[in-house]
Amino acid sequence: MDEVAVIEDAAAAESSLDPLRSRLLAELAEPGSASSLAARVGVARQKVNYHLRELEKHGLVELVEERRKGNFTERVLRATAASYVISPAALGAVQPDPARSPDQLSARWLLALAARLVRDVGHLITGSRKAGKPVATYALDGEIRFASAERRAAFARELAAAVAGLVGKYHDETAAGGRTHRVLVAVHPSVRPVLAEDDNTGKES
Repeated sequence: MDEVAVIEDAAAAESSLDPLRSRLLAELAEPGSASSLAARVGVARQKVNYHLRELEKHGLVELVEERRKGNFTERVLRATAASYVISPAALGAVQPDPARSPDQLSARWLLALAARLVRDVGHLITGSRKAGKPVATYALDGEIRFASAERRAAFARELAAAVAGLVGKYHDETAAGGRTHRVLVAVHPSVRPVLAEDDNTGKES
């Protein structure tokens, strides 16, 4: 089982978003049969079987084993991943495109960049799994508290200059056998975790 699987097919994405199928995927982090799942989710076994077939058709669950029980065979299934990410590629022509309106100060442009990141890295993960090779990536994640908007703007300017300096130092257009990498740096307000009992959920920290 993969830690994270990327859903790039629109039909598979639609299938995974069904509330019951999503619940079944969560339950199938550990192998289970239609009978055992029906008892857990409170739905008839025939209905569970139908949804499992749909999930299996789209590669979201896989057969672990078959057990002979009397006159029928019980199929034991497992989710193909512990969690799933739907790639913007599943949206086809309406997926976000950062090239449409580039604006370094636009939250929507940042979202379009993030969507492209999910799409591209998802594509790389899918390809690497088929090839049996790892993907060469690197990421940083952290928080910084600014005293004022002016200090935030100054930080952005210095960050841009530092990144431009590093790109200028290491970029080699003429390198034989070199491979182009995309660099994405983002700064946005932190969002507090959503808690049901917290009346201030979603506010910036």
